[in-house]
Amino acid sequence: MFQFKQYYFDDFEVGEEFPIPSRTMTEALFAAFQLASADNHPSHYDVEYCRQRGMPNLGAHGFQILIQTAAGAGWFPHYVEESMKGFIEQSSRFIKPVYVGDTLYPHLKVAQLDCGRSTGVVTLASTVHNQRQELVMEGTQKYLIKRHPSKFC
Repeated sequence: MFQFKQYYFDDFEVGEEFPIPSRTMTEALFAAFQLASADNHPSHYDVEYCRQRGMPNLGAHGFQILIQTAAGAGWFPHYVEESMKGFIEQSSRFIKPVYVGDTLYPHLKVAQLDCGRSTGVVTLASTVHNQRQELVMEGTQKYLIKRHPSKFC
């Protein structure tokens, strides 16, 4: 098994990137999201309803777009297995619609580091682009990470 270097708060640098693999939004993923979320609006599961309203296909719920940025889909959590205290906050803004067949490219990047005495908050900028390189979602995720015991800000 591959061993990741373990990061503590003090090891992060603003601008450091944590890409997440792309994913094409299939009807099966829409169905799985509907099952997990209990969302029952027809714009997310009834293609004829969507077409009658000028949409080309099923439209993704914002949370379905947001979950593409789950840090666990990439390498970030492997680096902080020993130091992460918790996922403490997230925000997101949805810019363009996502439909069945779109391929999404999520990405996380260290945007801010706020140091405390024994922990720090790592703020990751989260973005999702589609196959046309259009930004469809942007936001932030904040993680509480332990500091090296011998380090101080």
